[in-house]
Amino acid sequence: MYKFVVVTDPETAPGFRLAGVDVLEASTEEEAKKIIPSLLFKDDTGIVAINEDFMASLDAKLLEKIEKSHRPIIISIPSRTRRIDRADYIERMLRRAIGYNIVVRR
Repeated sequence: MYKFVVVTDPETAPGFRLAGVDVLEASTEEEAKKIIPSLLFKDDTGIVAINEDFMASLDAKLLEKIEKSHRPIIISIPSRTRRIDRADYIERMLRRAIGYNIVVRR
């Protein structure tokens, strides 16, 4: 069975741990940049959820590897510091997962 790993900041890490998820904490974007590349090559990891602030700080070459990766599946999770449009967020995740733009209506 594959692991679900979250890379996030120390403030949100306890919530993920309470849910039973493996958590790797990074206090800064630089720390996250050191953690994330190694996760792409772990055989026991199926899904990696990364704080969107950390994801935005990654270089283009690494983001390209993430886009082409079939396993582990890499997803971004909204940061606590930014308000997001939930429908837009879901649409982006669906577009990445299936390759088509699905419009979410209320």
